[in-house]
Amino acid sequence: MIPLEDNFADVIGKAQRGLRLSDSDLAEKARVNSQTLRKLHNGEFDELALQRVAPVLGLSARALCELAAGRWHPDKVENLDGLAQFSTSYGGMLVNSYLVWDPGTKDAVAFDTGADCAEMLRRATQENLRVKLILLTHAHSDHVADLPRLREKTGAHVFAPARETVPGAEPIEEGKHFRLGKSVGGTDSSRGEIDIEARLTSGHSPGGMTYVVTGLARPIAVVGDSIFAGSMGGGNVSYEDAVRNNLEKILTLPDETIICPGHGPMTTVGEEKTRNPFFAGKAG
Repeated sequence: MIPLEDNFADVIGKAQRGLRLSDSDLAEKARVNSQTLRKLHNGEFDELALQRVAPVLGLSARALCELAAGRWHPDKVENLDGLAQFSTSYGGMLVNSYLVWDPGTKDAVAFDTGADCAEMLRRATQENLRVKLILLTHAHSDHVADLPRLREKTGAHVFAPARETVPGAEPIEEGKHFRLGKSVGGTDSSRGEIDIEARLTSGHSPGGMTYVVTGLARPIAVVGDSIFAGSMGGGNVSYEDAVRNNLEKILTLPDETIICPGHGPMTTVGEEKTRNPFFAGKAG
């Protein structure tokens, strides 16, 4: 089982940095002393302190306490024909990549490369897949580390967000659609059974893309570092944009949508709407 990317102390730290609150400001607003706050930052569980700190940081106190107490982990996503997750180590940190394919035609798309694409290539061979596209969520090194090999081995066309340059990749903007699989009605070969829509979910990075995949048994959102199970990527570019984009462009998808994050386990829109401290009580 892939562990959660962040613990409750990570969540507090990301929210605090995003809101530009110093320790002294947070302690004063939350009515906790500096020693108690320091213990929270060190990962020591204190339910009363968490209940005081959470609203100051715009977090759900209930979801934060559940995370801190270890009472929540996303339900295991059942095997979905046409989806595979790969988790590889990059400098001691686990990073995810994904394959999505049409079970009928075996046309496939790779999302990011992770640190090592060897297992992805083995799975593609095992399933007799033709990897036609490589779609990159963002340009951070852990997500594109093995791009030269993946491109060479598959011959696939590479696309990346226009706001983040990746050598050899064609830039794309929000709203771009890709299609894989059988033609619809047998008349238009450009239209496939699997549709992939690019949605700009910047904030963690300048041009972070979420790819919304429909056409399999359940919808999928490959989100990069925009959102994690129980957390989100740091708002390195804009915390406000990161939160807003997650709420408006990911958490408005159907509850059964499988979220495929860049780190940590897969989860669903429904779980993150109720269990993620950043978004519980905010997502409609």
